[in-house]
Amino acid sequence: AHQHFLAVLASTSVVVKSICATVVLLYLLSFAVDTVASLGVTPGFLFPPNFWIWTLVSHGVVEKHAWDVAVSLVTVVVAGRLLEPLWGALELLIFFAVVNISVGILAAFSYLLTYVATFNLAYLFNIQIQGVLGFLAGVMVALKQTMGDSIVLKVPQVRMKVVPMLLLLILAILRLTTLIESNMLASYGFGVLSSWVYLRFYQRHSRGRGDMSDHFAFATFFPEILQPVVGLVANLVHGILVKVRICRKTVKRYDVGAPSSITISLPGTDPQDAERRRQLALKALNERLQRVDDQSSWPSMEDEEEEGGSNKPTIPLPEKGVTSQESSLISFHDAPQL
Repeated sequence: AHQHFLAVLASTSVVVKSICATVVLLYLLSFAVDTVASLGVTPGFLFPPNFWIWTLVSHGVVEKHAWDVAVSLVTVVVAGRLLEPLWGALELLIFFAVVNISVGILAAFSYLLTYVATFNLAYLFNIQIQGVLGFLAGVMVALKQTMGDSIVLKVPQVRMKVVPMLLLLILAILRLTTLIESNMLASYGFGVLSSWVYLRFYQRHSRGRGDMSDHFAFATFFPEILQPVVGLVANLVHGILVKVRICRKTVKRYDVGAPSSITISLPGTDPQDAERRRQLALKALNERLQRVDDQSSWPSMEDEEEEGGSNKPTIPLPEKGVTSQESSLISFHDAPQL
């Protein structure tokens, strides 16, 4: 497994290798210097008068423990293998930076609001936001967007589209049992939110910006029973953000010159995604037909003819002197000759 991981890492781009090398280097440096305190986001030091702005960029590659380093390396390599071929190395780097910076800002503001409500200075100076959990959440959201129908666990069956919120639920339960610190839950939760907002509205690609397809709506992150309520709230929030010009209004394009019927295209829907879904549907249909063919064997026409050769029905011929019965409506003898 170690050799396979190194082989996969060797086949990745410079961006992936650079991020992995930075994570390992800072972890080794942590034995001599407290890298978490100086490079992690501390809410009280991020805001003026200290304004440690560099921590917004550095906190995503700082880890405390060896197992955290392993999770960080695996996350970055998976992103390089599954997302980089679709986006490119530069877009993957932009996504990495956007998610980490957003997680740092949102988490710091949340702890600032908590301090305002409780006047507990521990929320400002004893909390460090650091690690890969924010980017891990972003990778899970991006995989939901690109391969949401893929099965990641067979027993019980778990599809990729439910993994982001499933991990968030697990982290919330662990936080309630005090097995993890609040900064881990905050990093992952804000990673899910910031990555979805970026991919939904702002990511640039060949067909414009964002992904306005229905399967990537915010309500699809929740169970089906909650989706109508979540969708209503999400649409209300989106309408407010559109009015303050933070998000763009959904634009529909009508192609009335299409040879068939009127087609509607939403900005951000990639034809590769549609082709991928068609291929998955075709594969599922072929598998279902194959199972039907295995369960029922169709008889051969030649076999039926051989088996029923001796039992062929014979048409009785009229006996001599017996006149065949003609139709009572039409008499061929009385028909006029032309």
